[in-house]
Amino acid sequence: MKSRKYLFPIITFILSFGCALFVAIKVFPNNPFTGNKEEKATASKFKDGDLIFQTSESKQCEAVRIATNSKFSHCGIIYDINGKWFVFEAVQPVKLTPLEDWIKHGRDSKYVVKRLKDDSVLKPEVLQKMKDYSQQFDGKEYDAYFEWTDNRIYCSELIWKIYKNAAGIELSKLKELKDFNLKDPRVQKILKERYGNDIPLEEKVVAPSDIADSTILKTVIDTY
Repeated sequence: MKSRKYLFPIITFILSFGCALFVAIKVFPNNPFTGNKEEKATASKFKDGDLIFQTSESKQCEAVRIATNSKFSHCGIIYDINGKWFVFEAVQPVKLTPLEDWIKHGRDSKYVVKRLKDDSVLKPEVLQKMKDYSQQFDGKEYDAYFEWTDNRIYCSELIWKIYKNAAGIELSKLKELKDFNLKDPRVQKILKERYGNDIPLEEKVVAPSDIADSTILKTVIDTY
């Protein structure tokens, strides 16, 4: 009789726990920036939080290179997730891209990887804070107008804000749009298409080249 007395509460607990677990899995899926497995990273030449730069193929990217006098027109931040390397990048939409695929998207698959000269500040808890902060941008629209808001976001703005707001590190000084070379006809064409006659010359901007030239970064890989 005693065994029957406790049988019903035990069965009820098991069923309740099972239902709760099912709901938790459905409502709170795995965080794509952390995952739930621990595997050894496949390429030790990269580090969590590294910054990667490339030359992209598009008219807008060509205009960016001309305006900034740089070969770089796109960048992202490298994350180790479940032992695999991804690049968190602002394209359409903002997303995590497998590192190998990201490299192939650049001209001749060439790229440069930069790292903090003193990367000891990127302790595990800081890196996790950066990944947690990154989640708010995942899936957002790419910002073709280069506005300094969080509504939409472009590539160099994304990694600048992650480092600044999650790690407290300012990768470079911000500029204004008027500080760049805007006189080239190819740049003028893009500006005309984007803004018409109302170009926001005083808009705060950070370019891939500004971050790549940062004095607090060092080059760890250069395949150019």
